[in-house]
Parts: sequence; structure tokens; C-alpha cells
Amino acid sequence: MEPFATPADLPAVIPVFPLAGALMLPRAVLPLNIFEPRYLAMTRDAMASHGVIGMIQPRGDAERGPPPLFEIGGLGRITRFSETGDGRFLIALTGLIRFRVAEELAVTTPYRQVRADYAPFAADWDPAPPLAPAVRANLEDRLRGYLETQQLSADWDAVRGADDEALVTTLSTVCPFEILERQALLEAPDLAARAQMLATLMAFAGSATGSAAPPGTLQ
Repeated sequence: MEPFATPADLPAVIPVFPLAGALMLPRAVLPLNIFEPRYLAMTRDAMASHGVIGMIQPRGDAERGPPPLFEIGGLGRITRFSETGDGRFLIALTGLIRFRVAEELAVTTPYRQVRADYAPFAADWDPAPPLAPAVRANLEDRLRGYLETQQLSADWDAVRGADDEALVTTLSTVCPFEILERQALLEAPDLAARAQMLATLMAFAGSATGSAAPPGTLQ
């Protein structure tokens, strides 16, 4: 599987893995434990072809058939793969670009496939420009308050040393936000908007009462 040079090289039709809470942002790494037969088949087919999988959140549960999907997801390339003794696949996806679902296709495969539109997210292909110092400072301030409320700690040397995109992406991925909040973070138009949304979400969570989590560490 050769790396893609530009968004124009990406496949127009992609398999999608509907997974609530999964956030596939550009350059993020998402580990997955694949065990359902349909997604084992999806992974095998992806490995044999273009090597990419679209991560997208469902809008509901699957108890009454396939749930509708949100319109926007994230495309990841399989960058790590191993097979366990009991037949599971342990993979890691590295985020490439977001996509809009142009059309869900009628397919014979056990997994769902869509026609993806990458054009609205062409800027995802390159690392985001740095945040304004005030935006970065506000994010760190909100993070400190959020961690105190949630009874968590952080390696502040690592936080201060992280580049803007890595910090925003990590916090968007690891903080226990709700499905709609995660989708809003995914759909934020750029890094600055995502950072400001993160700060708002953490401030809101920090002001809520009775929501503290057990003590722990956010790495």
C-alpha cells in the first residue's frame, strides 16, 4: 500500500466503520480491536486494496437495523496491523482527511460503503497553522480547570511542549465527551475553531456539579 500523494489520489468509494465515540482527525492515531466478522472482512479487503477505512459515528443504535450515519467522518490509513491467536485484528489508523458522505451505496459486502467527498476538507492534508498565543493560553487554562474538576492530573511539561495540533487532537480524542460533542469537534472548520470549542466544552464540564470522575492521570 503506497502512501497517497494528494487528496486526488484517495479512493472515491470507501468502507466505513460506524463507531460511536470514535474520532478520526488528520494525523491522529486510532487503535482498533477488530473482532466482528463483517469488520474482519472489511479490514482484509482494505489491506488488499487501498488500505483506508472511514471512521464515522452512527446517529443511533443498531437494534432496529443499520443506524443512519452522520454526514462527516474521518478517513484513516492502516499503518499497523497484527493478528491475534483467536482471530482478531489489532490495527491502527492514521488520520488522513475528513470526508462528507456524498452517498451510501447499496453493496453486497457485509460492511457499509460510501462515496466520499473530500473537497470541503482539502486543508486537512497539510499540518494546521499554529494557534494564536491567546487561544493556546486559554485552552491550557481551561484544561487546568477541567482536570481539577475531574480529579485528573497531567504531565504539564508534555502539555506545554506539545505542538498546537497534537495537543488539540489528543484532547479531542481522549476527553470523555458525548457523541454530539465529538461530532462538533470533528466538524470544526479549522484548528483554531476546534481549540476554542474544546475550551468551551471543558469549561462547561468543569462548571457542572457532581460530574467528577475517579482520580487518575491524563497523559
